[in-house]
Amino acid sequence: MSDLYDVLIIGAGHNGLTCAAYLARAGLSVKVVERRSVVGGAAVTEEFHPGFRNSVASYTVSLLHPKIIADLELARHGLRIVERRAANFLPAPDGRYLLTGGGRTRQEIAKLSTRDAERYEAFSREIDTIADVLRGLVLEAPPNVVEGMSLRGLGELLRAGALGRRLGRLSLEEQRSLLWLFTRSAQDYLEGWFEGELVKALFGFDAVVGTYASPATPGTAYVLLHHAFGEVNGRKGAWGHAIGGMGAITQAMARAARDAGAEIEVDAPVAEVIVEAGRATGVVLEDGRALRARAVVANVNPKLLYTRLVSDGALPGPFLNRMRLWRCGSGTFRMNVALSRLPDFSALPGPGDHLTAGIILAPSLAYMDRAYQDARQFGWSREPIVEMLIPSTLDDTLAPPGRHVASLFCQHVAPELPDGRSWDDVRDTVADLMIETVDRYAPGFKASVLGRQVLSPLDLERVFGLTGGDIFHGALSLDQLFSARPMLGHADYRGPLPGLYHCGAGAHPGGGVTGAPGHNAARVIARDLKGGAVRKLRERIGL
Repeated sequence: MSDLYDVLIIGAGHNGLTCAAYLARAGLSVKVVERRSVVGGAAVTEEFHPGFRNSVASYTVSLLHPKIIADLELARHGLRIVERRAANFLPAPDGRYLLTGGGRTRQEIAKLSTRDAERYEAFSREIDTIADVLRGLVLEAPPNVVEGMSLRGLGELLRAGALGRRLGRLSLEEQRSLLWLFTRSAQDYLEGWFEGELVKALFGFDAVVGTYASPATPGTAYVLLHHAFGEVNGRKGAWGHAIGGMGAITQAMARAARDAGAEIEVDAPVAEVIVEAGRATGVVLEDGRALRARAVVANVNPKLLYTRLVSDGALPGPFLNRMRLWRCGSGTFRMNVALSRLPDFSALPGPGDHLTAGIILAPSLAYMDRAYQDARQFGWSREPIVEMLIPSTLDDTLAPPGRHVASLFCQHVAPELPDGRSWDDVRDTVADLMIETVDRYAPGFKASVLGRQVLSPLDLERVFGLTGGDIFHGALSLDQLFSARPMLGHADYRGPLPGLYHCGAGAHPGGGVTGAPGHNAARVIARDLKGGAVRKLRERIGL
């Protein structure tokens, strides 16, 4: 194929592949270039210990949008998702525990607090109602802020009005709830509902996962909500596992993109975006090749894009200054471990549905707050937050018979260590601490570890391009959400340079394996490229 394309996409992560598949299906010539030797970005499955495979970085399914699964026929391309037999298991050091999901959550809460159990249904209804609002916005570009009077500005004004009418259909009480969930801390929000520490911790974990913040930080209630708008096989709020690991998702997406005519090249890192006459016109690869396109689409953290891949002189100064302040850093430490046997938890011994769940080791909001404060002072929490999943309980393709694999998603660690230390120097020390933390809840776990893969925030940046180890491509805070993601004036997936677009998690609706930014960007790009004649006419007549 010629080196001139309609669309060049930087990065074959799940959003880049989603975008490529939609654009190729629209009849455009599409080329995806990927720095690594495998497609998938952070959603990949690899062998990390002889005979043991696991999802290396992203590790569980819920937010992947059902429309995208259907549109791209991912099931036909090999994707199969199964639901966990239990949603979450939260053991406490004193032997109490909560095991949720499958119609058991209210009864489990009632073991600890009758009052909390009575309030749980109303809490769930409120979360579901506001999550439904988000579901309705996920596959739409937010209203974009446009300067001056123009046809484009009028269109954005009409879209903002439509959004206002949609929100106006909520009751006044529901609008109040929406405001609280977008602005308050998770701690304030949850303490308004529940009294039990374990119950608050159960829901509070979703407010700090992948977020370098205390549950007492304003805005963390939104992160809790962000994790609630997903579904698995038609069940809202459920979490599941892709058979074969997260790489099964992106392999299916790659097959869908290629079937539609997209070209995907791996081992093709981008050195810079070509800018000519104020327009993005292609990319230069590190091997010196120049690829040209009518549109360049970035599936990378916007901070990485604008501070490393686009020359400073090509960007408006105020835009670049603000992008340098784009807040990144998840506080995440990721591990995969090969196990000789299943863990045995003191709070709930033996096998059971709890071992298929998200296992949360963080028994209170105060514990989570201390973990954050510790990380800020020392570089990592001395009593860390750990979520463990054992996907081999649902998928026997990942480990040899009788053996298992576990994912450890650990919070909080500092994206950059104090005093200029390197994560390379302390990686194994912190990994040992994470293993020992699990061992306190499941004695013998440490002895069952046959091998491990360890990814510090620095490793996540080096391997997957996650700036600051940020799994969301930028903090999910009010100043970096919706019409402000990645910046006011660029929420429509168009960058400040004509011909340059965003399709990654740094665009609306943000992080998680959703596919939504890729879907939404594709719609904008296809409209721009296939409607070029109409656009030129509008420009000529001053609209």
